[in-house]
Amino acid sequence: MATQLLLTFVICRLISTVGFTVDPIDLLRHGITGHLSIGATDVEKASIDFGRMNQAKPLAVLHPASAQDIVGLVRTAYGLGQGFTVSAKGHGHSINGQAQAVDGVVIEMSGSKGNRFRAEKLGLPNLIPGQNNKSGLPNDHYYVDVWGGELWIDVLKWTLQYGLSPKSWTDYLYLSVGGTLSNGGISGQAFNHGPQISNVFELDVVTGKGELLTCSKEQNSELFHGVLGGLGQFGIITRARIALEPAPQRVRWIRVLYSNFSTFTKDQEYLISLHEKPSSEKFDYIEGFVIVDEGLINNWRSSFFSPRNPVKISSINGGEGGVLYCLEITKNYDDSTAHTVDQEIEALLKKLDFIPSSVFTTDLPYVDFLDRVHKAELKLRSKGLWDVPHPWLNLFVPKSRIDDFDKGVFKGILGNKTSGPILIYPMNKNKSLLTRDHLLDWLNDIYVMDPNRSLARGCPKL
Repeated sequence: MATQLLLTFVICRLISTVGFTVDPIDLLRHGITGHLSIGATDVEKASIDFGRMNQAKPLAVLHPASAQDIVGLVRTAYGLGQGFTVSAKGHGHSINGQAQAVDGVVIEMSGSKGNRFRAEKLGLPNLIPGQNNKSGLPNDHYYVDVWGGELWIDVLKWTLQYGLSPKSWTDYLYLSVGGTLSNGGISGQAFNHGPQISNVFELDVVTGKGELLTCSKEQNSELFHGVLGGLGQFGIITRARIALEPAPQRVRWIRVLYSNFSTFTKDQEYLISLHEKPSSEKFDYIEGFVIVDEGLINNWRSSFFSPRNPVKISSINGGEGGVLYCLEITKNYDDSTAHTVDQEIEALLKKLDFIPSSVFTTDLPYVDFLDRVHKAELKLRSKGLWDVPHPWLNLFVPKSRIDDFDKGVFKGILGNKTSGPILIYPMNKNKSLLTRDHLLDWLNDIYVMDPNRSLARGCPKL
């Protein structure tokens, strides 16, 4: 009864705000079993995001108890003709207000008020039997079904109990499954497995008409490909069937430095060209970043280096304009391959042309490597530097202009004026779902890509 009275109040507010002429009692027949809140705390939280550059207050926040609550809300909005704004919000890491709903309703997908479906949705990993491949081995695929608001860190911890994990990641794991799949989901594994949207078997989606549809490459395929990377414009993901693989136990994390940008990108391209090689003949993660400030190499993902032994750029032969480039690579291993990991790494490093004195390595558990950015977050939160504006920019840079981009941006515009991370991801075209009409705002940033060259993902402090 309390929920119905609250919903009546919210709908009356919507009617008076937007000018609807409809009987609120008719809308109640859709039924919402979750929690619809107009509390100041909930409304304020839903009005801000990670970017901290926009603020737009909704009239109410829905904490759904099931996908049917989302169906009922969207169907109500659609049925009103003029409608009202409905937005799904995961962990709130959009940067330009994409998850906000002015005078509408925000669906809190990752909250704690009754919308966690681990017992129902995040069950035992399952197996899709496949046909034999050329080697005669079956192409079996493990998967797990997860609620769209589930955070990737929780999915990881759950699947690791069974010795499995998702294949592709974002650098930061405290993001919702539906959120990153609506954007793309990219990290240093993308050269090998593709972005996260390339590692999904099936989705449940609430469409703009309030229909709950299951979609995959074979079923409702247009909706499936539209939703993946569709920025939420084609529907709200309530369930995702995520591909899994056996999880390694440990990671050897390596950083090497370059003073020449062309050499740096050449080595990145060479490494991602090995993606079809056996695991012993390639790295498992390939990224990089630009160093325009001496403090950056120690501050960005600072868990890599010991505070007692900081890296000094001045002690290394710096590049033109004082800019250096750091290649980040990892090798996964477990007890069965620990005896060969050093030799495999040495053989791969011999093919690269980095500054010989700049090899830095560390060794850590697999989950600690994947969750490395969270450690940096905790340090920034302790200093009050996390909940600040984040004017991030991300670009796919065409191969024909990437050297110009280096000269004009890294060595020109930025100089030593930024302490923010400037990440560079190399990408393989055949590992991406991108098409000419499918440019993605990955993690709420903008990319422009040439499939044959590096992805410059810059996050400068402007």
